[in-house]
Amino acid sequence: MFSRILSGAVFGIESHLVHVEVDLSAGLPCFIMIGSLEGKVKESGERVRVALKNTGISIPPMHISVNFSPADLKKEGTGFDLPVSIGVLTAMERLPAGCTEGMLILGELGLNGEVKPVQGVLPIMISAVKAGITKCLVAKENVKEAAAAVGMHAVGIEDLKQAIRYLRLPDKERSQMIAPEVTDMEEAFLVEDGKAAQEEFDFSQIIGQDSVKRAALIAAAGFHHMLIMGPPGSGKTMIAKRLSTILPPLSREESFEVSSIYSIAGLLPEGGKLLRERPFLSPHHSISPTALSGGGRQPRPGIISLAHRGVLFLDELPEFKRQTLDLLRQPLEDKKIQIARSSGSAAYPADFMLVGAMNPCPCGYYPDLNKCRCTPSQVHNYLSHISGPILDRIDLCIEAPPAALDCLYGKSDEYVQKKVDSKTLREKVLIARKQQEDRYKGTNIRFNSELRAGDLEKYCHLGKKEAEMLESLYASLDLSVRACNKLVVVARTIADLEESGEILTKHLAEAACYRAADKLGR
Repeated sequence: MFSRILSGAVFGIESHLVHVEVDLSAGLPCFIMIGSLEGKVKESGERVRVALKNTGISIPPMHISVNFSPADLKKEGTGFDLPVSIGVLTAMERLPAGCTEGMLILGELGLNGEVKPVQGVLPIMISAVKAGITKCLVAKENVKEAAAAVGMHAVGIEDLKQAIRYLRLPDKERSQMIAPEVTDMEEAFLVEDGKAAQEEFDFSQIIGQDSVKRAALIAAAGFHHMLIMGPPGSGKTMIAKRLSTILPPLSREESFEVSSIYSIAGLLPEGGKLLRERPFLSPHHSISPTALSGGGRQPRPGIISLAHRGVLFLDELPEFKRQTLDLLRQPLEDKKIQIARSSGSAAYPADFMLVGAMNPCPCGYYPDLNKCRCTPSQVHNYLSHISGPILDRIDLCIEAPPAALDCLYGKSDEYVQKKVDSKTLREKVLIARKQQEDRYKGTNIRFNSELRAGDLEKYCHLGKKEAEMLESLYASLDLSVRACNKLVVVARTIADLEESGEILTKHLAEAACYRAADKLGR
């Protein structure tokens, strides 16, 4: 007596389809499970046995072999409980043969037969749809998440008894018992976009700091990394927290990508709702390297990957351990992070906008010698927590001066006239993004920040006067080649904001003003 049930597994960020093969034969009574199994999967046999008993079905004293194919793929998690139980019931002929044909089954079992939700449902269902599987059986709490995969008809069940009744019915009658959940993505995204989002944070709440807001606008338009320096209370954190309000919403493709990461991490919003706004992550400076980069004994996405396509904000940047900050080198350059373990290697996406905020010294008031009491060595040691290679990868660095008193209480008429909200800034960002989309159509480049050295001649061509100015800036600012290239790329974004097809000297001059990070530690 043999049965085969289709299920799925996730390792790292990748999902795979897995066939659960069950064979019942005469011999020494036992429940053997094979196929590169992690501890939680090995425990599945006992959960299945007790759940079936409490459902009113006793497993006969036979030799039961369960194989998870492909056998060389590492399997982990509790999602195989339900497919194993269905496979055993089919092999016992308690369910009709072929009742699960073309159906993927995923779910954890409680000892009372309850079907519980599991993590990583969305990426598994996306892989299933690509393989031509359009039906699935999952826990009721996972049904909306499963149905989010375009083309998937998801059926949510509460317990094992309900699953058995459902699978015993002919295909035509099943939808009358439990209607499958199907998501119309066109309608779902249209409704979501039409909602008037009530923003908790808005740039209109920022008083003064026009130069910092200008830098934030440029960073959002080109998806550039940014560092804000200034004394306590100058609004560094306020501006950083409002950056996500001027970024465009996630595209459909990006939404599936980010939602899959959150599904694997078990952080998808209740109800399996897809993420539409870009993530904003702000870890504390005491975060461990593993929590930041991801990994662990069984690799899981870290903060870096959870910030994928969004903003990673590191407040009080020099307070982070230097070795923790240096973990950002690879993802800032390659847009992904590789985690190697004895059980295998996993690559996590890590294409985020890094935004840092820092004080100029431990007390925060340097170079105001009336307030600052730090010695030169203390200032140097404080700034040395940020390595040169990390600073070199930051596109914009801006200093935030203390806010003036007249602006603080809104007394300045000039300030009232200049007041700009997030909606206005987002419209400017969208205009610049549209120019980038048209420019890079047909390539893998999406934003100006993704331009490499070999792309500059084609997309950032400089006239004679501009080239001479760049040579002068390179020498006078003592830039590295990478920093010089980033200066040109930032100038390209500034030109896009002004809807200029060419990079002019004024754009290079403004971009040069955002190289304050090059002076740190000198």
